[in-house]
Amino acid sequence: MVKKHAGRKKRQEQQTVTLADRVGADVEAKLLAKKRALAEEEQRRRAAEEARRRDEQKSFAELLEESELDWRKFK
Repeated sequence: MVKKHAGRKKRQEQQTVTLADRVGADVEAKLLAKKRALAEEEQRRRAAEEARRRDEQKSFAELLEESELDWRKFK
């Protein structure tokens, strides 16, 4: 029994095919480039979302400091 399992395992290792083996190198390069582009896009989206959250959570004093309006005119 042990020999049968060892033989089967060895055949499976030999038959293991990578992505590069199944598709051409140019297709693999395109897929990797697309993966990087999607990761960068996701990172930008998260940064924009974080910036939006920070803006929503600003205190009244922070908003007043950023404003160019003179609060004394509205008293």
